[in-house]
Amino acid sequence: MGKSIITVVGKDQVGIIARVCTFLAESNVNILDISQTIVDGYFNMMMICDTSCTDKAFIALSDGLEELGRKIGCIIKLQREEIFESMQRI
Repeated sequence: MGKSIITVVGKDQVGIIARVCTFLAESNVNILDISQTIVDGYFNMMMICDTSCTDKAFIALSDGLEELGRKIGCIIKLQREEIFESMQRI
């Protein structure tokens, strides 16, 4: 399984979760776990996803999510789980 971490941060607005989840479904990415909060009007979401079944290259998936973020006014980042875990240990 190719686990990846997706983070989404931005001003809260209607449809953020729907847009991100639609993009992932269309890319054949399975959401394994999701957590979201709204703090003082700012939306924060972290997702753990299985990217092993997507036909998109990792960089194409990452670029697509970043482009979606620009369209909806959020910052969306995709990281491989092993990179994310390594960064947390530093």
